[in-house]
Amino acid sequence: MKKTLLFSLIVFIQFSILSQSSFNGYALYNGKNPNQNTVYLIDKDGTIAKTWNCSVACNYTVLLKENGNIVRGGKYAQNALNGAAIGGMVQEIDPSGNVVWEYIYSNANHCSHHDITLIGDNVMLIAWEVKTANELTQAGYDGASSDKWPTHFVEIAQNGTGGQVVWEWHIWDHLIQDYDQNKNNYGVIANHPELIDINMITASGGGPGGSSGDWFHVNGIDYNEDLDQIAFSSRHASEVYIIDHSTTTAEAASNSGGNSGMGGDILYRWGNPSNYGMNGSQVIPGAVHDIRWIKNDGRPYGGYLQIFNNRGISNTQSTVDAFLPPLDLTNGYTYQINPGQAYGPSSYDTRYTCQYSSPGQSASNRMSNGNIFVNTSSGQGGAGIMYEVDANNNIVWQYDGGGPPKAFRYECEYPGIISLLNNPCSVDLNPIENIEISIFPNPSNGIFAVDGLTENTDIKILNIFGQIIPFELKDSKIDISNQPNGIYILNINNSNGTISNKKMILNKNEF
Repeated sequence: MKKTLLFSLIVFIQFSILSQSSFNGYALYNGKNPNQNTVYLIDKDGTIAKTWNCSVACNYTVLLKENGNIVRGGKYAQNALNGAAIGGMVQEIDPSGNVVWEYIYSNANHCSHHDITLIGDNVMLIAWEVKTANELTQAGYDGASSDKWPTHFVEIAQNGTGGQVVWEWHIWDHLIQDYDQNKNNYGVIANHPELIDINMITASGGGPGGSSGDWFHVNGIDYNEDLDQIAFSSRHASEVYIIDHSTTTAEAASNSGGNSGMGGDILYRWGNPSNYGMNGSQVIPGAVHDIRWIKNDGRPYGGYLQIFNNRGISNTQSTVDAFLPPLDLTNGYTYQINPGQAYGPSSYDTRYTCQYSSPGQSASNRMSNGNIFVNTSSGQGGAGIMYEVDANNNIVWQYDGGGPPKAFRYECEYPGIISLLNNPCSVDLNPIENIEISIFPNPSNGIFAVDGLTENTDIKILNIFGQIIPFELKDSKIDISNQPNGIYILNINNSNGTISNKKMILNKNEF
């Protein structure tokens, strides 16, 4: 009894000390067995601030919307397919636990699984679709003897208490092979990095699913509103990708259309150049999860892509890697690649070596103060710890939430937190020096009139990579006309700190 009390006291003291310099926010996650039906929101002290008791178990991810509702993937009871992180449905649930709407995406031919991401109020699902051995053979697959389930994405919009598919993209529409010139998709793989080699994943692919139906094992997805692009990660390919979301569904099945002009073809890929016949280091040696753009609002590495590289250093040592995709600033929606070379960068731009690791699942994020939040899943023998490190890699917050597949930190100022908890963290919702800023015209040729600036207002302008750029300010007009076309962020501060971040679109072609 004394040992138990002493242990509890040590844990409490350790947790309290670690919490003192952590980021002041909340963590959202779904419980694991036996609490898969329960969603938890905890504060920086580990106190449960809110729970949702849900009608179905969560399959992987739960997200908090700005209105205080949660969106989560669910395990549908009548799934015909089965595999890692099987889902089959998505639900939006209000703070009282009522289902606002739900949508079932599951039958004998397709089923949702793993991750979700929000696109405004819509939800993007990762899903399998069944392809027979005959279909695989005709598509140029080497050695098809059974069904496989290639990846596709479906965007679901609320329709009353249900939903409807409003956009979709299929990897099946963007394949290439050099195995059989008499079959579909034949070509020179090295000449087409925008296409996926149907034979690039072999039977030795590790992780749940192996070489069975769960072929690509796509496990993470994120949306960039500024670019209108989607990033996703594939465990079995050890690679991450970007595609265009500005297309119609018909364009997404082709190689033309959308902001990029490339339809649904791969705009960018990184981590394993051998997948498309290129030399270069395999920076993702095995499993990868939780691809995401770091929010580009002035925080460190804003605009970079970040991954949880499960085996970044070794089978037992994970890393959190961030890198800057080479966005082509001539149009802002494609990525630079030199003929005969792999997409850059050749390695990560910044790496954090995890103090707790996991060979599967897991998530990370970079907070506005620069701290890195890490959730290591307990799956496949992982540590099962959530924690946060500062710029010096000191652990400043730590919590054992049972090791869910994913967890997220939400800052006190996030509208969903404010809606749920009524002025959390003593946030000043009506600061004395609050100002309203408006920008016009927007888009412009580089000259933006700004209304609302005061003597105490400090401003800076960042490009899509999060880099501060020079500008001229005269008569309340900002001049960035010497910069290339693209999206910029006006970062506005006064003596109370950052007031807001405004998007500025520079497009000289329209003026």
